[in-house]
Amino acid sequence: MRVLGVNAIFHDPSAALVVDGVTVAAAEEERFSRRKHGKRPVPFSAWELPEQSIAFCLEQAGLAASDLDAIAYSYDPALARPVTGDLTEDAWEGLRTLYAQRAPRFLATALPGLDPDQVVHVGHHVAHAASACMAAPHASSAVLVVDGRGERASHLAGHWTGDELRPLACQRLPHSLGLLYEELTVHLGFHRSSDEYKVMAMASYGRPRFLEELREEVFADGHGGFSAPPPDFSRYVAPLAPGAEFTPDHADLACSVQAVLEEVLLELAAWLHAETGEAALTLAGGVALNCVANSRLFEESPFEHVWAQPASGDAGTALGAAMHVAHRLGDRVAPMPTAALGRGFSDDQLRAALDVAAIPYEEPTDLPEAVAEVLAADGVVAWFQGRSEFGPRALGHRSLMADPRRRENLERLNDVKGREQFRPVAPMVLAERAAEVFEGGPLPSPHMLFVHRVKEAWRERIQTVTHVDGTARVQTVDREEEPLVHATIAAFERRTGVPVVVNTSLNTAGRPMVDDPRDALECFGSSPVDLLVLGPYLVRRAALGRRDDGAQRFSRALTEVAA
Repeated sequence: MRVLGVNAIFHDPSAALVVDGVTVAAAEEERFSRRKHGKRPVPFSAWELPEQSIAFCLEQAGLAASDLDAIAYSYDPALARPVTGDLTEDAWEGLRTLYAQRAPRFLATALPGLDPDQVVHVGHHVAHAASACMAAPHASSAVLVVDGRGERASHLAGHWTGDELRPLACQRLPHSLGLLYEELTVHLGFHRSSDEYKVMAMASYGRPRFLEELREEVFADGHGGFSAPPPDFSRYVAPLAPGAEFTPDHADLACSVQAVLEEVLLELAAWLHAETGEAALTLAGGVALNCVANSRLFEESPFEHVWAQPASGDAGTALGAAMHVAHRLGDRVAPMPTAALGRGFSDDQLRAALDVAAIPYEEPTDLPEAVAEVLAADGVVAWFQGRSEFGPRALGHRSLMADPRRRENLERLNDVKGREQFRPVAPMVLAERAAEVFEGGPLPSPHMLFVHRVKEAWRERIQTVTHVDGTARVQTVDREEEPLVHATIAAFERRTGVPVVVNTSLNTAGRPMVDDPRDALECFGSSPVDLLVLGPYLVRRAALGRRDDGAQRFSRALTEVAA
């Protein structure tokens, strides 16, 4: 069966394609539109479809819309509150539902040849759940979905038997752990449904001073659900203006909410383990991007294994919806093979992009050694290889790399990316060396969805990636799965004795990760990056100083475009 999944209802619009049970492509619209998160999560934008992501998925498989057996749309308006005559009611929620009802018509318009009757609505949390349990490398699992909201709920606890997904509990709105965290994000001066990871980083600077008070309202109910009503954070500390420096009170509030979130998740996991008896817990929903909470689930819950979907946010519902419908149509759905499901470019295409840019480049005989030499000399490297990642994490395909030994490199990288200085950057480590450097989280950890404690002996050696609380969000790099990245880190280790490099996403503030060669060239042209690695080719910043007048004009043009 050929099933296309589509997420379009809230934010992070995306598409995914599953053919005969195998995931062949998945991408987020932001990578094409260059608009962070694709669109604002308001009812007025619910009609917008991820048309470029859809086109990419079909092109990747060589299919036309008429070749599809089904389109799975990851929101079911039948589960939402019925539309009344007043679309403005409940902050225009009726309009969102109306757009979802008419999605088959919108899709048929965007995809000529598609029969609207082929569109299947899939419940939002069922789509999230399928993206976890069917994509994970476990034959069966307990499933926990926690996010801001779906049709009328904010959570689903279920049991994937290997053949059937059985919902066991859900939490109705307005109680929502995801919205609790979103409201805190706004209270601390950040963007809703976008900057929650900044709150998680800020929490490390605080103490859980408000935890006891929060526990009075935010708690697990002992039956698989929880209480988390709309909060009033002003009673703890005044709102923080956007861009303002946070105070210890703000950090304490972030720390307290993080702590109560972790406590509730642990209780939900314990309940789910008792109900299912499974050894593995699979996670999805935006809250599953909370690496700190994931690690507590790994260390303190009864489960032996914890696996989180790399695209746990709403983007992942496109994949989950497609997997769910493929399974219903009789396919045996295979686990997700990799997170590298986006666009890729041939060496010829990359060379053509460099020729158009008219800048000097080289093709080294040993690329890992050449890159490691720059890293060991404290250069910052923009790394563009293979297919782009599905989900918010850079996993060695669209990354910025640097030397982790120098503390000042944290400030330097945050300056390059235009980020707040309190935010950490993450390490990549050779998988076979990870246990020597890190502890406290699952190993291997290839998707950067857990934090680990940096062992005491290594904290001074890898200062750049050691957060203020002594942790790091680790990506382990396997020799077989990521041979080029592995070889580069190994070459760096031969020079420095450190099997770790800094890895952060290849983008600048407010922009999505780069996706195509032009994006990479624009980012390189506008940032103080020393080396751009574009497939087998290298562009050195120093060489640009020797370029001819035409190349100089191009570099200036890139800077102007990026600005």
